[in-house]
Amino acid sequence: MRFEISKVLDAIEGRVCTDPSLARAVLDLAEVIRYQDLDGGRPASLLRLGMVIDALSRELEEDSVPIYAVVHRALLSDADLTSNERMVVRRWADDGLVEVLDNPGDRMLEVADLLGLPVLTRVRFDGLRGRFPWLVEQPGRVLAPVPGAGGPVFVAHVGGGSTPVEGDRSPVGAKLLARQWRCPEPGCALFGGGGGGGAFADLARVERAPAGQPPPALRNGVPTCPRHGARLGDAGPRPRTEVLAVRIGGLVRRRFVLTEEQPVFIGRAPEASGGIVLGQWLNDEARRWISRSHLKLELRVGEVIVTDVSTNGSGIRPHGSMTEAERIPLAPNQSRVLGGADMVELYPGVQVGRARELPTGAPFTPTSVMAEAPTMAMRLPRN
Repeated sequence: MRFEISKVLDAIEGRVCTDPSLARAVLDLAEVIRYQDLDGGRPASLLRLGMVIDALSRELEEDSVPIYAVVHRALLSDADLTSNERMVVRRWADDGLVEVLDNPGDRMLEVADLLGLPVLTRVRFDGLRGRFPWLVEQPGRVLAPVPGAGGPVFVAHVGGGSTPVEGDRSPVGAKLLARQWRCPEPGCALFGGGGGGGAFADLARVERAPAGQPPPALRNGVPTCPRHGARLGDAGPRPRTEVLAVRIGGLVRRRFVLTEEQPVFIGRAPEASGGIVLGQWLNDEARRWISRSHLKLELRVGEVIVTDVSTNGSGIRPHGSMTEAERIPLAPNQSRVLGGADMVELYPGVQVGRARELPTGAPFTPTSVMAEAPTMAMRLPRN
């Protein structure tokens, strides 16, 4: 059973990030793991995060939905977690996948405000409604995960309903995310490193930071590292990015960020580093048609360039039109600028486009991160 739980935690890890382009909701991990009524199990369990992530995927009707988790520093040594769970949370903290803080509640709302994300919490924040008016003005921005017949469901604190609602990024958030930031503390997993020990680790973090760097905390209007409390240095403009998505059979299976630094290859099983693997979602006929590396996507001067690198070719659907007469063939080795609402079709029902232009929804359930969980670790409450 220990091996099965480790597999589940690995699957959950794939849905945890601090990338403002990919995260779909923000939550306090220390709060979620203590929702004992979700499974009737131990006082604290990291598996409950997986249950809430699955609920979010079901509600958004989208696969591979990432969440932005803030973590109270005390959780790293919480005796109610198993030693393996504590090790996993520490690894997430060291890798910058979660934020480690002394006051997660304030930071959770700050992140939601800066990024326009919904908040998954049972806390009502009555005393903070003046500072964050959207707590009242935007029903669906704050939802409580509660027990349901098939797992957790959401109940909005204001206005009822169960669907998480995104808001707009605040003007301050847009300005902060237009810049790169560096923390003076050595080895900072969120904002690069300030020198000193761990030079190779710091270099790796600095290299990956521009696209996925979280928003700074604001302390008296000054951009600050939320983990170390140190003033951040402005390291210049953030590179351009574009958030794209893969939709298969009507369901968005994955979102990913395209940067100017390197292209992204998409196909049945691309060999290039960072490639988007589609094979696990394809039927036999689609696997035969779609090449191992089928498309190459590049971001050049703000334009998405798509190049067919397949054997069988692809097609462009202008403005998302599914009319066959409007489909533009894309032959092998041919390139084309992808218009704002255009999408590339690798095979009927297998499409790639800008995430904001790809509606989702299909008559099947998104992949569960809890699929490998042993049944004795998931005691769903009886209704």
